[in-house]
This record gives sequence, structure tokens and C-alpha cells, in this order.
Amino acid sequence: MIRFRWFVQTLCLVLFLVLLTLTSISGVSMASLHLFLQMDPGLMFISAISARMNPLVYMFIPAAIVLILAPFVGRIFCGYICPMGTTLDGTDALFGPKKNKFFFSDTLFKVKYLALIFLLGSALFGVSYIFFASPLSLITRFYGLVLFPVISFLSKETLDLIRPLGDLLDITSISFAQVRTLRFATQFFILFFFIAVFSMIKFSPRFWCRYLCPSGALLGFFSTSPIIRRHVSDKCNDCGKCTRCCPMSAIEKQVPTNTFHSECIVCRTCEEICPENAVYFGRLQNKETIPSNNFSPHRRQFVSTGLIGAGTAVMSLTGLNSLYGKPGEGQVGTPGLVRPPGAVMETNFLSRCVRCGECMVACPTNTLQPIWLKAGFSAMFSPAITPRRGFCDPHCHECGNVCPTNAINPIETSDRTWAKTGTAKIFRQACLAWEFNKSCMVCDEVCPYDAIEFEKEKNNPVPVPHVIENKCAGCGYCEHFCPVRNKAAIVVTPMDALRINHGKYEDEARLRGFKLQLKPIGQKTISLEGSLETHQGSAPGFDE
Repeated sequence: MIRFRWFVQTLCLVLFLVLLTLTSISGVSMASLHLFLQMDPGLMFISAISARMNPLVYMFIPAAIVLILAPFVGRIFCGYICPMGTTLDGTDALFGPKKNKFFFSDTLFKVKYLALIFLLGSALFGVSYIFFASPLSLITRFYGLVLFPVISFLSKETLDLIRPLGDLLDITSISFAQVRTLRFATQFFILFFFIAVFSMIKFSPRFWCRYLCPSGALLGFFSTSPIIRRHVSDKCNDCGKCTRCCPMSAIEKQVPTNTFHSECIVCRTCEEICPENAVYFGRLQNKETIPSNNFSPHRRQFVSTGLIGAGTAVMSLTGLNSLYGKPGEGQVGTPGLVRPPGAVMETNFLSRCVRCGECMVACPTNTLQPIWLKAGFSAMFSPAITPRRGFCDPHCHECGNVCPTNAINPIETSDRTWAKTGTAKIFRQACLAWEFNKSCMVCDEVCPYDAIEFEKEKNNPVPVPHVIENKCAGCGYCEHFCPVRNKAAIVVTPMDALRINHGKYEDEARLRGFKLQLKPIGQKTISLEGSLETHQGSAPGFDE
């Protein structure tokens, strides 16, 4: 049975990685790309509450199925499907001590339940902190924003090494092959976090799953008395081997016949190693007594922890950087925070976004980057457009296609042009034309919306650029290709960004007087292909 579990775990992890890789391939649009994220019950449950979303919509169906199965088969999702659990099993096997050490803390055991209640308390006020603790959000971020860029970088370096061989042997597939390399912010924080999680094997296997995972706690509430459960026959001689080998400490140390079913992940390790063959898994036959140290939601910690979560949410909402409420007098906006096209209103966006990083992996120009405290504590790791790294192509909307919670809504192809993310602003004191009287028209040449016009100004021998604000979509072409180093002379700001929760962007844009239209076909504009590698040097028309 252990071999069967390893096979299922490996299969699910491979499927998870394949879907994550497909996310990074432009043009691949599949509803199943974010299947694993939508199977995380804690992530979807907390997101539904914080965003005030109907939990019966299609995106919550996978998580609902996982919860419905829990009373029948227990926490089988944790033991067989969850990529976080499989990754921990793999690192535990590689770096864990040779001898299994029994470690169980009755106090630490309750932390994951208290974490779930904390997250629930904050979600009731519309603030979601699930991205700090959701196993699927964390592991997707780890593979997508840390390991995937490393693998792509090594692949590119390897390709560069063998490229001369391809030229020598006239193998064009090698000579012209390209590997898209990605770079992300916050990588070292994510890496150090997982190093800390992996190092917990020195204390016990699956430390995160045992004591910290809120999704495991939610499944535990539904698995206190599953139909398929662990049984111990009269053959048991109380040797205690099962208690020492259980990766979740789900077996009572003093009485090995007792099982904490809310902690059992049905790995069946105890059944495999029992010298007397006294352990077996099967249907409930007689009424069993559940061990008394299962977490009880009626204890004082339930109320106090929920209030702490609610208080943290209120503090977040009343902070100076909070975007709660309508903009107006006394509201301090976040300068330079440009959200991806299709992002819903900011308060709704933060309550829905689970910071999984799939939109950033899917972005073909690598412009979407996770932010730190730029927009406050509650906005950490959320995606923002970074034009200096890459522009936002007006023909692309991969980010909306892969978002598991519709924090970024999918946009129809015909409507994508009207999804205005901001407006460009020219800093005249840095502009080559305005400040240094040098002829430069790069921003106009690359703008796909023809939102830059040049005019003659008094006492200036060269034409200078102006932004036509109602024609600018905030795509970032101008900022990305601006030849002025350090800070670009033209920068995209969130001014006049079009953020709607539902409806058509074209209708709303026309109501606001926007005239967003792409340049006619045939008029020269830098294309998406080769944007990252071909144009890393000087801007078009300029020498090094």
C-alpha cells in the first residue's frame, strides 16, 4: 500500500508541475490549469468568505468535493494529492534523520486550528491572509517563482553551451532555439521560508502538515469520525512501533489502539510496519470513542483567536495605506501601483487574490511581479505591472485565464483593448527631448495605441513628446523601451485605470471618454516576440 501511495503522490505531483509549466506557455488556455489550487479547501473557503463570493460557483466545486469526501475517507487529500505534502515527504526522506523520532506537542498540535480560526476572523471583515498559510498557494509560489526560473536559467545556459555544436553540425533546431528566462522579486524570502519548513524534519516529519496547515485543520473538522478509518485488532501487543512511525502523530502514544482520525492522512504506514498484522483500514463497524485531545471549537481559544484575526483585519483596513472605501479627501493612494488588466476593484482584488503566482508565471513578458509592502501588509506578494521589466501586451490576457479566484477576470479578445491599466506620465527633467534637446521618438515608435504626439515648443530645437491621456492604455511599452537609464523619462501611473468587477470594458471606457484603439495593421510597433531577449540593449534607432 505504501508503494501505491508513493505512485499516486508522484503522479499528482507530476500532473501539478505539468499544469504549472503549461501555464507559462502562451496560448495554452485550459480550465484545469489551476485545478490543484481550487482543490485546496482552506484557500477556497477563506477566499469565498473574504470576497463575499457565492461558494456554489464552479470554481469552488473541486474544494467542495474534497470536503464532501472527508467524512467518508478522512484526510486522503493530504496524504495522496496535496503537492505540499508530497514535497515534504520527499525532503523528509532526503534530509530526515535515519531513526524516526516521536515528537508530539499537544499545544503545538492546536496551532493549525487556531490559524484557521484567525483567518476566518479576518475574512469576515473582507481581509484575506490565506496566502500566508495555504499549502497550495505556498507550494505554487515555490515551484513557480523560485524553482521554475532557476530551471529555465540553467536550461538557457546549457543551450548556450551546446549552441556552437549545433552551428558546427548545422542543426538549426539548436542554433535558433530560445529558452524564456524569468526573474521575480521576493524569491529569497520564499526560498528561506521553505528552507525553514524543510528543516523542521529535525523535529518531526511533515511538521507543517502536523502543526501549521489551516487547510489540514479544516479537513480535520470534517474527518473526526470517517467511515473508512484505522482499526486495531486484539493481536496488538502495544509495542508502540506504529506510534513512532506515524508521520502525523495520529496514534495515541499511551494507547496505540486509539487513533486521532482528524489527524490521520490514511498513509497506512502503521498497517505496513505492524509486526503482528493487527492494524487494518476499513469501514466503521462499532461505535468508537474519539480520543479526548482532538481540538474542540468550544474552547476559549476559539473566540479569542477569532477576535485577534478580526482585530488584525480592522487594523489593516484602517491603516494609512489601506484602499478601503472610495478615493477622496484623506485617502492616500499607492503611487506607481499598476495592476494587471482585468483586475477587479482593489478591495475586491485583495480579498480574492491568493498570491499563488500563476499569473506571474503565465505572463509572457515577465512584467507581473510580486510586491512587498508597497500597498500595505495585506497586499504583500500581490501582482503588479513592472514596465521596466516588461510591457503588457494588448493582445495578451494570460493572467486572467489562469487566475483561480477571478481576482483577475478573463477578458474577451474583442474587449481586451479597452482594459486600461493606467496612464503614462512624462518626466520632462529626464527626457532627452525636453531636457537635453536631443531628438528622440522612441516612445512614439513603440506605443501600440498611438497615444504619444510630438510638438514643437518654444526655445527647443527638437519636437517634444506629449501623452494623449484618453488614448493611453498604460501598457508600458514607452517606459520599457525608454532609452533613459536609471528611472525612465516616461512612467506608467495608475491614474484613470479601468477597474470593474463585471461588465464590458468597452462600455465603461466609452462612458469615461477613453479613445483606446490600436495602431492600424502595418504601422510599425514592437511585437511581443523577442521582447525579452532581442531588445535588452538600446532602444530602437539608438546606438549603444
